[in-house]
Amino acid sequence: MLGTYSYHEIFRKTIVAFGTLFNNIEIRRQDEVMKVPLAYGPKQKFLARLDQVPDPTNKRVQITLPRISFEINGINYDATRKVSPTQKIKIASSSSANKNVFMPVPYNLSFELGIIAKNQEDGLQILEQILPFFQPHYNLSVKLLTSMNEIKDVPVVLTNVEYEDDYEGDFSSRRAIVYTLQFTAKTYLYGPVTDSKIVKKAITDYYTDTNTTTAPRQVRYTATPTSLVDRDGVVVTTLSSATDNNDNIITVADASSIAKFDNIYIDSELLRVSKKDGNALTVVRGFEDSTAAAHSNGASVYKVDTADAALLDTDDDFGFGELYSEFTDIKKRNPVSGADEAI
Repeated sequence: MLGTYSYHEIFRKTIVAFGTLFNNIEIRRQDEVMKVPLAYGPKQKFLARLDQVPDPTNKRVQITLPRISFEINGINYDATRKVSPTQKIKIASSSSANKNVFMPVPYNLSFELGIIAKNQEDGLQILEQILPFFQPHYNLSVKLLTSMNEIKDVPVVLTNVEYEDDYEGDFSSRRAIVYTLQFTAKTYLYGPVTDSKIVKKAITDYYTDTNTTTAPRQVRYTATPTSLVDRDGVVVTTLSSATDNNDNIITVADASSIAKFDNIYIDSELLRVSKKDGNALTVVRGFEDSTAAAHSNGASVYKVDTADAALLDTDDDFGFGELYSEFTDIKKRNPVSGADEAI
């Protein structure tokens, strides 16, 4: 299990999403508007830059203030958000396969945000653009798992605000007022994403002996998914008279391609044919929980069959086609080849 490569860049995405929150902070001084620079890194790094002696040949030695820095400073498991570890999230990757991943594991990422300003007014302007949005949390919608289009709300909780002004130097020293904000981002981690085939047929054989190695199968029950709507768009006939939602006998222009026990689809209603007499069909209305409705003369009639079932996607609603078979040929099914073989 361990050692299966899996990297969804979730930590990176959470860090980027957190930093983006503070990407458009600005301060205003009379007619001047200044966007506050934002960088990832410890605030001590920028405070150390302030204390450096300026180099006349390098104008970038000293930094401008105000400035915002942030960094991740802790990762902790959050047992209060734990869900069942055996459940899976599934999405259809194709008509014959699913993508699967186990339920995510909750982790808290701790962030430290540093606001460094050279005067109190600048620091308070920045602070008031941040604090009102955290009461005490702010929700971020992050696409944590791109391959499965899994978007999660990640609450970012403000846990603490600290103030620091340790200016004790002379007039040649630069003053730095520091506000330190502590945050917790409640994110999720996912394991490897796997592919699995979709079961499209279930076969159950019944035996009259407990020794299934030598006993032949006597009865077989087969279940296959069936479509509840027309999907291939093939019109087999039309109604030759209008019907209301209570009519159990409908008349079509040509019933030659419709047989007893077929499912037909008119407008948005699925009907089951229980009897056929020429072009008159006795039907079960509102079949498979569809809604019985009135249909106009000339309405298109579709037959819902195996061609429609072949077009089913994994997230479509479907019914079940059932087949009951009895055997006397003294054979049993080979589960590998799928063929019935003599014992």
